[in-house]
Amino acid sequence: MEIRVQSIKFDADQKLLDFVEKKLGKLEKFYDAITGVDVALSLLPEHDNKNVKVHVNIPGSSIVVEKNAKTFEDAIVDCADILKEKLVRVKEKRS
Repeated sequence: MEIRVQSIKFDADQKLLDFVEKKLGKLEKFYDAITGVDVALSLLPEHDNKNVKVHVNIPGSSIVVEKNAKTFEDAIVDCADILKEKLVRVKEKRS
């Protein structure tokens, strides 16, 4: 599974990229047919100004989750939790 991270209008440091790889790399446990994960990190003008959009590609469709938080790490954890539930549901439907 390939994880592609795009940071929009800023440069993400290696620590943040490693955190994304660590958290989203675990998604394969819940659905092993994931073909790729696209992550877009961006800054917003609002109070909770860190935005994370995760696009998980699976055969036949894709799942998109978007979250805002005070830190990128919090938003990534929220996205990962939601994606786990959605991937389990998709897996149950297909089997």
